[in-house]
Amino acid sequence: MTKQRAIFVDKGSGGWGTGLRIEPKGKKVKVVSITGGGIHPVARRIAEVSGTEAVDGFKTSVPEDEMMCVVIDCGGTARIGLYPMKRIPTVDILPSSPSGPLAKHIKEDIFVSGVTEKQITVADEQIESGIIQLDTQESPATKQLEISDRESSKEEKQGSEGDNFLMRFSRGIGKVTGTFYQAGRDSVDMLIKNIIPFMAFVSMLIGIINYTGIGDAMASFLSPLAGSLWGLIVLVLVCTLPFLSPVLGPGSVIAQVIGVLIGTEIAKGNIPPQFALPALFAINGQVGADFIPVGLSLGEAKPETIQYGVPAVLYSRLITGVLAVVIAYIASIGMY
Repeated sequence: MTKQRAIFVDKGSGGWGTGLRIEPKGKKVKVVSITGGGIHPVARRIAEVSGTEAVDGFKTSVPEDEMMCVVIDCGGTARIGLYPMKRIPTVDILPSSPSGPLAKHIKEDIFVSGVTEKQITVADEQIESGIIQLDTQESPATKQLEISDRESSKEEKQGSEGDNFLMRFSRGIGKVTGTFYQAGRDSVDMLIKNIIPFMAFVSMLIGIINYTGIGDAMASFLSPLAGSLWGLIVLVLVCTLPFLSPVLGPGSVIAQVIGVLIGTEIAKGNIPPQFALPALFAINGQVGADFIPVGLSLGEAKPETIQYGVPAVLYSRLITGVLAVVIAYIASIGMY
């Protein structure tokens, strides 16, 4: 039987975090790979060094109380913050920093990014004793803090009894104002950290494609497909193949680039404009395929539901993708 041991996962080149000490405890002996395309080499290496088991999260459902850590390849959407929110050690193979709607849950004690196989080593066992000693020393202060909290809560309760209606009304207005203010701050922060950088990245990528001539080659390949209904059906079938769609899905980058290329060809007159709507559904058939296990976890689905739900949704995309293209084609008749 392989000996289980604690490991240390350091951040890689351009990564974020101070490194994670991950240790098998009780039932938490599984390294879950949520990357698509099978078990990632980083997940396999973590399992090998720690003496645990690596599992493909797209094929096998693992209860959260059995997850020692998860390995993801998210650049800043929901996956990057979902597992840190649940306090599951998260190892991102991409050099990502806290971003996305769940960025506030991404802390240095639960997340590390830019990780390769080289950053995985056996942990120093002396760290744990220092942590235990620190917790013991802080216990008297914690008790004193609890006593003071109780006293202050009693004083606040006595003071609140004397508040009149006007005071409570003004507090309510202040709370509502603060909520909307914080919502505005979060919206602007998300715009600056996520949306604008992604727009800049896609713009740069498209500029490189057009400058190097790759765009013309891709356009000559896509024009016959995007210029007929049967070609669009072939395109959506390729995009929604169950083993390929989780790889094409992250970030919707492939769909963004192909969409711009098809739009350019429509503007040039090489593709009839009535194919714009069905082409939109054809190139987006794979979007979100990498998010299926995460979405089911957010919905607190049972392990059996996740196990059978992931392949069910991926295979259903083959059918619904074709139907979406056909319906969009019919709806676009007479539109232009």
